[in-house]
Amino acid sequence: MKKIFVVIALSSVMFACNNKAKEEAELKQKEADKQLAIKAVKDSLRLDSFKKAEVAKVEAEKEAKHQEELAAARAAGARSSKSSRSYASSGSSSGGSSSSYGGTTQPTAKKKGWSDAAKGSVIGGAAGAVGGALIDKKKGRGAIIGGLVGAGGGYLIGRGEDRKSGRVQPKN
Repeated sequence: MKKIFVVIALSSVMFACNNKAKEEAELKQKEADKQLAIKAVKDSLRLDSFKKAEVAKVEAEKEAKHQEELAAARAAGARSSKSSRSYASSGSSSGGSSSSYGGTTQPTAKKKGWSDAAKGSVIGGAAGAVGGALIDKKKGRGAIIGGLVGAGGGYLIGRGEDRKSGRVQPKN
């Protein structure tokens, strides 16, 4: 009986040591795989940054050409407007105001829909009116005051969002 216990104990010790070696080998393999994955991601990012730099360079060249074309158009427009001015009026100083663009005006994209300031005002006003009616004992007065305060707060928050999105230019 003692021999059986000794054999079982020895075999369990051997299996335990064998499992540790396997676990260590698996951990090393996982670590190596992890390092390979990190290297692959870094290489990918490096390649992406090179591609982005090339794209930015091409875009800069296009923008420079566009600016040159605009400058040439402005110069041609200025020359044509000087030669075609009318001095027929008797007492006026110069023939009127002329734009620096010769006819190459670019239409500005009109924003459609409600601005964030308008949305904020409506939502804030409605929420303030409900809140004011619930809080104040005189429901009408509370709704009016709450609506005004809510609309003002909603407008300020929405106006800030409009500035962030570029819909409204900040005053300088």
